[in-house]
Amino acid sequence: QVFTFNTVEIKVQPSVKVKNGAPISIVCRADISKSTDFQLKHNFTIFKDGKLVFMTVSDKGDAQYDIPIARSSDTGDYECTVEAGGKTKSSNSLHVWVTGMTKPILTAEKREVLEGEVVKLRCELPEEVPPLYFFFRKIKMNSTPKEKLVFEPYRNFSVVEFSVEEGDNILQFDCFGRRNVKLEFESSEHSNKTLVTVREPFIKPTLNAKPSSNITEGDRIQFECSTVVARMRDIEIILQKNKTILNSVRDEKLLKYSAVATLEDSGEYLCKVEQGRASKTTKLNVVVAELFPKPILAASMSKLDENKELTLSCGISGFRKANFSILRKNSNGDSWLKNSRNLTMRVNVNDTGSYICKAEVKGIVKESKPVRINVYAPVSKPTLSVVSGLPEVVVGKPLRLICRSVTGTPPITFTFYKGNEVKKTVINDTYATFLDENIRQNDKRGYKCDARNNHSSGMKTSNILNITVIVPIRNASLGSIPYGEVEDGSVTAFLCSVKEGSWPIHFRFFRKTDHEVMLYEKIENADRVVWHKDTMKRQDTGTYYCMASNRANVDVKSHPITINVILAAWQKGLIAAFILIPIAGAVTLTLWWFLCKKKKAKGPSMEMSGSALATNLTSEKLTRQHNDGDYYSGSGYIEDSENHMKSTDESKGPDLESAEVEYTEVEVSTLDPHR
Repeated sequence: QVFTFNTVEIKVQPSVKVKNGAPISIVCRADISKSTDFQLKHNFTIFKDGKLVFMTVSDKGDAQYDIPIARSSDTGDYECTVEAGGKTKSSNSLHVWVTGMTKPILTAEKREVLEGEVVKLRCELPEEVPPLYFFFRKIKMNSTPKEKLVFEPYRNFSVVEFSVEEGDNILQFDCFGRRNVKLEFESSEHSNKTLVTVREPFIKPTLNAKPSSNITEGDRIQFECSTVVARMRDIEIILQKNKTILNSVRDEKLLKYSAVATLEDSGEYLCKVEQGRASKTTKLNVVVAELFPKPILAASMSKLDENKELTLSCGISGFRKANFSILRKNSNGDSWLKNSRNLTMRVNVNDTGSYICKAEVKGIVKESKPVRINVYAPVSKPTLSVVSGLPEVVVGKPLRLICRSVTGTPPITFTFYKGNEVKKTVINDTYATFLDENIRQNDKRGYKCDARNNHSSGMKTSNILNITVIVPIRNASLGSIPYGEVEDGSVTAFLCSVKEGSWPIHFRFFRKTDHEVMLYEKIENADRVVWHKDTMKRQDTGTYYCMASNRANVDVKSHPITINVILAAWQKGLIAAFILIPIAGAVTLTLWWFLCKKKKAKGPSMEMSGSALATNLTSEKLTRQHNDGDYYSGSGYIEDSENHMKSTDESKGPDLESAEVEYTEVEVSTLDPHR
């Protein structure tokens, strides 16, 4: 008994889209192939949107699920599964749409309500499946219905509340539902209309004014606002004008308010009665006639010099019987000056300010517009100075001036001049500043300023301020006499000069060591300075430079020069003498000792061999002179030898006469003509 499922199909009769209330049948059919003809039990299961809705067992190859009256809740995706002999197979999904929704049911919690209360409504779609949309409508005669929308994702009913407002008397309510099917919205028909009757908790208030007409300033006006209520508890009556509450009462049916009428009392008044959420209003327009116009304050002058006379006059156009007073306005209140129509006074600077007058008739007080009075003190002669202090400026740098008047009522107009050219005009209280950014080297025009205000004395002018223009130092250079090599002990003159710069100039001389050492400084009204160093020493050898600066506060450094201190000529000779004299003495003593030794050895034969001895001595002397010539000169040797021999002769006495004769014969200067 071998079998296999070929297909499992699901169909809807008469159609996959039917109207609400029509019958439909869901048919599931299994196509099975068998090896032989044998009985096979089939388990049919039908699902809607994944939920089991029908199940049966049959020997046949098909099963049918009947819905005699289809509702919109039957809309969904259907699927059939067949199990037989341990084998299972499912059909494809089939969507069934039952068009049209059931009519919703609307109920109201109350059929009769008071103004200010709420109507609670419940709309239900009993045969529909959420999610659903519910629409509620409040219908009044001769007005557009008010609608509320509620989304219910998990239930098939919804509840809302509508407030009952003033003017609502007979209300009708209805509702309808809406659902979403395959991205398409489908709406139900409207429910039955539910009628709700509205009762007033109180009647619309009545607002009256006494007197009702011909109200004039100074008259007493009285307002009365009343209503009729069904229940006194929590009733409140409020009287307003321009949103300002004038009076109110609670748990009473009548409100009264009175006041002396003024021109400002004209306008719209509103009486409001409130109880719970209910509210009703009544409006009344009131016109108050003017008793007299506002007074006018006039001044003889609005701008005047101090110690001048000022007259203030107060009046009412076409009206003379009034009580007048003149006051001065202050930040902490008005200061009374005089109860009169006119005021005359001699003013000073402190009287500057705003003045008003007041007029009173029948208890009505009116105030004039303020009049501004300005009293001026004359400006003092201004002083012009440089902000930085000194009346000088460096070429190319800005110059800031300040012009100041110690006294004078502001505002003061300051005018700056460079020469006779107007540079700037400033209006300020006590001072003004001016910045001149165009300073040139040959700029020699003086500055001045003048000051004036509204005082009749006119303009005051400062003294002329002359400014010293400082030219910065440029191109410093250093030289010396002698230059380069300087003999020890000599005088050296150092010259430091600048190419350009304003006097006085501060010159400083330095020698470079491990740290900068200043040797000499001098402030000179010249573009150069000479420093004489009297005695140069060997330790003064080194590199020198100079720096120059002036009031421009810029140090300019020269190129360095090198000074080498060498020995003087007399120092060189002295050193040579100290070296050569000992050498010459040593040579002379050596020669004398050698001659004496020769003489003792030969005895009397010395005379016979004089010529031979002379020849030998001459040869030896020439040889020694040639060898020692790098250390001393021949002429020096001769002179020193002669002096030494003379001193020796004097000390030895007559015993050396024969040796002296022999020595004299030997010493012949012509034998050494080159030395």
